[in-house]
Amino acid sequence: MTIILPEKVKYIIEELNKAGFEAYAVGGCVRDSILGRIPNDWDITTNAKPADVKKIFKRTVDTGLKHGTVTVLISKESFEVTTYRIDGEYEDSRHPKEVSFTSDLKEDLLRRDFTINAMAYNDTDGLVDVFGGLKDIELKTIRCVGEPHERFSEDALRLLRAIRFASQLGYEIESETYKAIKELSPTLKNISAERIQAELNKILTSDNPMMLKTAYETGLTAQFIPELDLCFETAQNNPHHCYSVGEHIMRSVEAIEPDKTLRLTMLLHDIAKPLCKTTGEDGIDHFHGHQAKSSEMAVEICRRLKYDNDTTDKVKRFVKFHDERLEKGTKYMRRAMNRIGEEAFPDIFKVWKADLSAQSDYMREEKMARLSDNISDYEEIKAAGDCVSLKELAVTGRDLIENGVEPGPKLGEVLNEMLKDVIEEPSHNTKEYLLSTFVK
Repeated sequence: MTIILPEKVKYIIEELNKAGFEAYAVGGCVRDSILGRIPNDWDITTNAKPADVKKIFKRTVDTGLKHGTVTVLISKESFEVTTYRIDGEYEDSRHPKEVSFTSDLKEDLLRRDFTINAMAYNDTDGLVDVFGGLKDIELKTIRCVGEPHERFSEDALRLLRAIRFASQLGYEIESETYKAIKELSPTLKNISAERIQAELNKILTSDNPMMLKTAYETGLTAQFIPELDLCFETAQNNPHHCYSVGEHIMRSVEAIEPDKTLRLTMLLHDIAKPLCKTTGEDGIDHFHGHQAKSSEMAVEICRRLKYDNDTTDKVKRFVKFHDERLEKGTKYMRRAMNRIGEEAFPDIFKVWKADLSAQSDYMREEKMARLSDNISDYEEIKAAGDCVSLKELAVTGRDLIENGVEPGPKLGEVLNEMLKDVIEEPSHNTKEYLLSTFVK
């Protein structure tokens, strides 16, 4: 097998070879090259010690000397060069207490997580595949290098990374690897929220976000979003639904574009349904108030997982209004744009459509037709430039003060009354009309 190495990667390998050392591209860049993907970055492994690497290359950064990593700078690009190593005992389910350098490439590859990530390559030796990574790529399988319990005990984040790689690549998780994930899932609690969030985002925005259901089945979601587990265990006996809450959630995630904020919204849009569930005398389940409660819970979960404020605020808004169903007519759409916030559009339409797509067939055509009408009304409003917020109002606070309105609460009340009026009748949004009508 031949992999076309970037010229700068070849240069680094050749310079190390000239100095008498081995060197290979290693890990994800090799995997992605075999898959015909463009690697995000290129890592290089070598039997040269960090001090040797620093002597060979003029521009380097001491990225992690303790762990054998030096970053080599070539032009404006950076490449991590790491010495073959053996990891010592892991104390925190994430980092080795100490590492020792080795001259054996196989020992270095043995410490890596999955077979598909434990291959090395250079132009002289070709593909070095000690653990069957190429075969697992052919089989579309995620398999631990060596004994799964050992690999997961070294780094608990690998438990979630297995799900992530399976979701990104569309692979199955090998049975012993799956079994070990299930048995060791509680150790994921030792991993920081930031690292869990990063893996969750990659799963959510992959082509196979339904792999989160596997994370539930193996006990992983119980460690960082236990609210989702309860959703999978909550049925919906209601004509509008044909799935459990959890299944509906996952299908809605699949139904929306792979944008982090939108998929996170769908993951959390019904998260409070188990807490809001009631069953009528007719046996029909209802979930009154779940929109507002889900919005509150979404904020709690986003903060727990260390999402930034902008993402959290957008998810909060989208979840709160995910169940809006508007009548046809621009008047109703202007009211909604004012109530929900103009900045939520048109993304909120994508949320509504994904939610409807994951429901039963009951009244689906009517629901989708109404959504189509809503979108048409929105487009008409945007084309006309109708006012839906104070910033678009023809009158400002300064105008009111100049016309005798005292600064303070009264000024705000007058502006809001003007806005209400022009939302109902856009043609009223002129300074002359508003001042003559609302300022006496």
